[in-house]
Amino acid sequence: MVDGAITCYSGQLTLEQAEKLRNTLEMQQWEPKAVPHARYAYYGNNVNVVVYLSGKMVVQGTGTEEFVQFTLEPEILRKIVLGYDEQRHPEWFEEHAGLDESGKGDLFGPLVSACVIGGGETINKWIKAGVRDSKTIHSKQQIFAIADEIGRTESAVVEVFTLSMRKYNELYLRFGNNLNRLLAWYHSKSLQNAREKNHVAKALLDQFSTAPLVQRFFTNDPTLTITMRPRAEDDPVVAAASIVARAEYLRAMAKLSETAGEELLRGANVQVEEQARRLVVRFGVDKLGDYAKLHFSTAQKAIFG
Repeated sequence: MVDGAITCYSGQLTLEQAEKLRNTLEMQQWEPKAVPHARYAYYGNNVNVVVYLSGKMVVQGTGTEEFVQFTLEPEILRKIVLGYDEQRHPEWFEEHAGLDESGKGDLFGPLVSACVIGGGETINKWIKAGVRDSKTIHSKQQIFAIADEIGRTESAVVEVFTLSMRKYNELYLRFGNNLNRLLAWYHSKSLQNAREKNHVAKALLDQFSTAPLVQRFFTNDPTLTITMRPRAEDDPVVAAASIVARAEYLRAMAKLSETAGEELLRGANVQVEEQARRLVVRFGVDKLGDYAKLHFSTAQKAIFG
């Protein structure tokens, strides 16, 4: 591999694709080569292309990535090939746990932690199904559809941990008014529940603290390595967890909205504050904790003005 570029790629071609590739290479005046057991072989643009009698194709050379992206995919295969990820990110395909949360920055609705365990060919299936960081998916229907797809994956483990708003507000105080410590506890619960079904050795989550808060819950388990890093959602297993967490949060918000008699807003902006004030007027101060995270300044403004 040169400067992170792919220098080797292989795949299976149909007879029609093999002949179309041969014609393309000849039109581009690539140099033919003699290779044992090959249907044909050519060299050009810093790439060797060999297609065997079985239909297997092997592409090698410093120009491999450019050839696959600009010739093989658009002209021969007519689709985007998923083979890059396995070569660039082999860690994605090692079976591991991914964790993410939803609702942390929203006044209304619960905090949700999700843990997903997956690896191997499952990763390619999830990528093809649209699994990516949930923050880039703006359709509720798509969130629910992909979350359901993840949940139906037999080789995967999916666990969600969440509590009622009343219990959340109680625990926030018990955790010393520290949201990161509370979130770490949530993550420890979903991870522990998931590993009871598949005792994986590695877990990855987005970095929300400089201190190893989640790791502290597993100090007596030397078989587990927990890694926190920024933008962990680029890992498909963490991305899957982010989608599962978002779907659970949206379902909980729908139920709370039905109870409130109006659709609860997301976020913690001025409009959300105004809605919280309306709930206080309608239901009383004591009931706001059934819908909202009371430690938010938005909640305090709605209560005290």
